[in-house]
Order: sequence, then C-alpha cells, then structure tokens
Amino acid sequence: MDDFYCEKVLHGKVVVNKVFETDRVLALHHTKPHWPVHIVVTPKAHIPDILSPDCDDQLLGELFSVIRRIASDVTAKHGSCRILTNLGCYQDSKHLHFHLSFGEPNHLQAVV
Repeated sequence: MDDFYCEKVLHGKVVVNKVFETDRVLALHHTKPHWPVHIVVTPKAHIPDILSPDCDDQLLGELFSVIRRIASDVTAKHGSCRILTNLGCYQDSKHLHFHLSFGEPNHLQAVV
C-alpha cells in the first residue's frame, strides 16, 4: 500500500479515533501504535512528503499549528513529546504525515 491515508483513512475504509480536525488537516490516534501515545497528523489532500512542491507554506503552517496544539496537550499530560516525519525509504505510507509520540516503543516494554 503506497498511501494508507488516502486509500483507507480519508475515504472512511478504516475506523479511526480522531484527535483534532480542520478543513485541511486530520489528527488521529495511530491505528497500530508504536508508542503508548502515538498520534498522526496528516493533510487531507494527497501530499507525498514535506519536499513535495504541493506542500506549500500555508499548508505547512496549518499542519504545524495542529502539531503544536497536540504536542502541547501531550506534553502537559505526560511531560514530553516526540515529533517525527520520514522521507524516502523510511516513509511507509507515501503521504505526508507527522508522528507525535510519548513513551518507550511498545516492543521494548516488558511483558508481564
């Protein structure tokens, strides 16, 4: 799958837990979280990555406004927040998205 967000999320083919939404940006809890807190912020329009010519300054401003709001909430609740995006072969879904997370990766947590 090249674009999970366009193919599944934005067309309602997978149920998501929305965190925040604007006309152009969607924030949701990751469908397969890698951290205890794992939120994804993505544009609703297909933008392949942050280097794409379609990723204009206005959209970046709106994305970062949402990222800042959610990062503030996560930091207030947990004390810190990580913000990450990937490019090229590191990008599983070829749709611009940012991960906001807190905690140790789920696969490293002790199983009781």
